[in-house]
Amino acid sequence: MTAEPRIRFTATQSQRLRELGAGAQTAERLFASSDERDAHFKDCEGELVRSGRRHLADVRAGERAPQLLALEQKLRQALIAAGFVQMVTPVIIGRDSLEKMGIDHAHPLRQQIFWLEDGRLLRPMLAPNLYTLMRRLGRIWSRPFGIFEIGPCFRRDSQGSRHLNEFTMLNLVELGLLEETCAARLTELAALVMAAADIEHYELSRTRSEVYGEMVDVEVGGTEVCSAASGPHPLDGNWGIVEPWVGLGFGLERLLAAREGYANIERAGRSLSYFDGVRLNI
Repeated sequence: MTAEPRIRFTATQSQRLRELGAGAQTAERLFASSDERDAHFKDCEGELVRSGRRHLADVRAGERAPQLLALEQKLRQALIAAGFVQMVTPVIIGRDSLEKMGIDHAHPLRQQIFWLEDGRLLRPMLAPNLYTLMRRLGRIWSRPFGIFEIGPCFRRDSQGSRHLNEFTMLNLVELGLLEETCAARLTELAALVMAAADIEHYELSRTRSEVYGEMVDVEVGGTEVCSAASGPHPLDGNWGIVEPWVGLGFGLERLLAAREGYANIERAGRSLSYFDGVRLNI
């Protein structure tokens, strides 16, 4: 009689397979004996290592661009084609910008800030700089107009499969809309970005934010990849904004992890352990 499969990979084997990119179904497979398990582990590890080496060879040969850079480029092209203008703003901001976003000493996000000297900090979001640019460009440009930025942000998030201390955000905002069109425009812009990211299946859900209050999230398989809001909003007065707007903030590493099926977001981010999703200890 054949033994019932009930032996799992060891913790070390399972961790190794996940690091190399094996899915949960592979890493959680059951076996009838330890010999069968060890033989299967060796086969799986070997194939994943060979696949990773092929991937790295393609990048080296210029046959594919690193995924994060390729995604940035596709998003940039899509937004510029839609009439948005790309901005580049400082990574270091002042404490006053944080407080204008309603993040005072009692705010939970305050504990997640990377503080520098003299009240300066590494930006935890792109919104403060884009608020400033909206006001200043609004004195020059006709309505409506849209701007966006793609760049790094920093938070002391708890490390885990969905969090990074350093991550890449796409924030886009459009000012000077008719207030009754904001909801439809938000949905339209979400669709534009998700199409550029090559993600077909996603959902919009209502949620609440510690900064903006009521918001709309874009979710892929239950994972939030974007938070979106519209104004007028109580924060607007801090920045001299008096017109309706829509804004969306996407985490690029989350978009990549969702699209590629990565269980660990570190595979999609800036890392010295992974390159373009490939574990480097192969």
